[in-house]
Amino acid sequence: MKKLITSAALGLSLAAGALVAAPAFAQAPAATAAPSAGDTPIADIAATPEGKAALDKNLPGLTAHEAYEQFKGMTLKQVQPMSQGAITDDQIKALQADLDKGKK
Repeated sequence: MKKLITSAALGLSLAAGALVAAPAFAQAPAATAAPSAGDTPIADIAATPEGKAALDKNLPGLTAHEAYEQFKGMTLKQVQPMSQGAITDDQIKALQADLDKGKK
């Protein structure tokens, strides 16, 4: 009986693992889309030369900020309320436009 329960539990965990892994194969990579300026972590945008140039153009000093290491994993929309007005919606829109240009 104990062996049956263990086998059943193992079977369920394997089945659950297969269900979790399945969506990864079903999704197509979005390699050609520009990152979202407001919803992508800042470090991910800065990881490419085009993204870093766009950040430096639209938000001068952001990647050189003394606290960059602390907030680089956050999105601009997450950092914006803490920026005391230094990051505006217009800057995020301009950054998005530059990121979109870079992907065309």
